Amino acid sequence: MKVYEVQEQFGLDNLVMADRPSPVVGPGQLKLKMRCASLNFRDLLMVQGLYNPRQSLPVIPCSDGVGEVVEVGDGVDEEWLGKRVCPIFAQGWKSGEPTKAKLKTTLGSPLDGVLAEEMVVSAESVVEVPEHLRDAEAASLPCAAVTAWNALVEQGGIKAGDTILTLGTGGVSTLAAQIGAMLGARVIATSSSDEKLERIKELGADEGINYVKDEDWQETARKLTDGRGVDLVVEVGGAGTLQKSIRAVRIGGQISLIGVLSGAAQELNIIPLLMQNIRIQGVIVGHREMFERLNRAIAHHEMRPAVDKVFSFDEVGEAFGRMAQGAHFGKICVEVG
Repeated sequence: MKVYEVQEQFGLDNLVMADRPSPVVGPGQLKLKMRCASLNFRDLLMVQGLYNPRQSLPVIPCSDGVGEVVEVGDGVDEEWLGKRVCPIFAQGWKSGEPTKAKLKTTLGSPLDGVLAEEMVVSAESVVEVPEHLRDAEAASLPCAAVTAWNALVEQGGIKAGDTILTLGTGGVSTLAAQIGAMLGARVIATSSSDEKLERIKELGADEGINYVKDEDWQETARKLTDGRGVDLVVEVGGAGTLQKSIRAVRIGGQISLIGVLSGAAQELNIIPLLMQNIRIQGVIVGHREMFERLNRAIAHHEMRPAVDKVFSFDEVGEAFGRMAQGAHFGKICVEVG
């Protein structure tokens, strides 16, 4: 079978197509014929050697994908055959709190990921995808959508009438805006592009702020809430935007810290956190049961994740290049095979 793997040393130039034997199905396992994968910023960092420099090589990158079940192992119901499923991000994290052991089972690093024509996974480590989704839309769910759902619902407790602020229009932020709108929340989105702001409004955002034209976007967000502040910030910028997010959130509100696009370290004034009872919650994707709850909501509302562009399997390098440029809106996907 054909796969993509990082060989011998890290770097986009070392991400190459290779041949591997077709994987053998064991007891309790499923073989998937992969149909589509989607990229996360984590995948780019992994290939570059910035995510886990100690990662053993070669490794197949990417955690998010969808495939069709084509073979089942002993002890697995044959009703799985023909179903479209997504492998979960952390194969050993079915429920409960994250642990070091569970987080050592993540696809794309340290385990081989989804950029392969076939893969074998445990039958307990997949979820069936909503029928109305196209392959690229389904492939967008395992990491980005589950992260957004965890931030807003599982740990954020967002409900109808609350206000959320999403930073940027990448995969997690766009899905957070869509999920927030689906829940009946008011969504304020930021972007460097007026065109992207118009697109995210079409997906359900209520207001948009161009953070290039309006460097004090945190103050604008407060004005849009009559000075109260938003209930939750989906913080993907990291250290470079965190101080402004603290200003944008209300007393007693939450900042869901998801990404580090603007840096991982910077001097921080923690007084507002103490004096205003603000909570910063780190979010590391989520477990299978969260994914299943998310899928029920998506199916009920027939929500469709925003897909930026779908590349062919021969264009994986171009797909990673687009991720590196940071110009995408929603999810970058790759047809497998």
